[in-house]
Amino acid sequence: MNENKHDGDRLLFHIAEDKAGVRVDKCLAELADSLSRTYIGKLIQEKRVLADGKPVKANYKVKAGDELSVCIPEAETPDILPEDIPLDILYEDSDLLVVNKPKGMVVHPAPGHYSGTLVNGLLFYCKDSLSGINGVLRPGIVHRIDRDTTGSLLVCKNDYAHVSIAEQLKAHTITRRYEAIVHGVLPLDEGTINAPIGRHACDRKRMAVDHKNGKEAVTHYRVLKRFRNHTHIECRLETGRTHQIRVHMASIGYPLLGDAVYGPGRKNGSLEGQTLHARVLGFTHPRSGAYIETEAPLPGYFRELLERL
Repeated sequence: MNENKHDGDRLLFHIAEDKAGVRVDKCLAELADSLSRTYIGKLIQEKRVLADGKPVKANYKVKAGDELSVCIPEAETPDILPEDIPLDILYEDSDLLVVNKPKGMVVHPAPGHYSGTLVNGLLFYCKDSLSGINGVLRPGIVHRIDRDTTGSLLVCKNDYAHVSIAEQLKAHTITRRYEAIVHGVLPLDEGTINAPIGRHACDRKRMAVDHKNGKEAVTHYRVLKRFRNHTHIECRLETGRTHQIRVHMASIGYPLLGDAVYGPGRKNGSLEGQTLHARVLGFTHPRSGAYIETEAPLPGYFRELLERL
């Protein structure tokens, strides 16, 4: 068992035999969903990742019995400007909030997108009340949805909530139900796609089903309505891999409508990007232990598409 605990600003992991031989950055990304692999690489460069008390190199492969220590630096003041961007808030308390993200909005700053992101809006709305575990570019962000995916996104206001939600994501106990429109008419009323996902071998910006090196990925789907050439479906995620629904549905021959990366792309006039909406998000509250579930209504473009179909 890979035991771990959060000790102030330091994360500790005791490595079990099943992780032996895995590169340290990959191992930590699997053990700590709250930390991106890019951020882990930065921590390794800064000698903040230790194995049995000694700094590790990026190519270090963990051994059974290792105690990995990850020192999380204090949150820096980001060079990201707060922006007064209207936020559609579905739920909020002193620990977290759930935002209904619109289509076309990038979640956090990245090259080419340093303004107009959800994080810019959150910095204005929440001011200093955002978790810092995922670094200065991703304050409060514990999980993501794609730029053109709409719907529910959970934001953490402090590190206590962040660690709790990250553990729930890792344990697959968070409820995530999406609605999508796919090309083609699905013959079965429901099904499960259990296929590991990893980086595409040739295009590193894409993901792909990868049975050799991919991470476990499970998507359950059910048909809501069939049309002449399309199907309206609900997808329930067990795991939350990058582009999971898009990759999985394309892998069985039913890519998402509007998906230019994994499907035929834009063929519906002004439609931009995949037709995918994170409708339901449910989680256990970090402090009260109560189960909370929010629902984001279908956006206008999605409803109009259904009417046209």
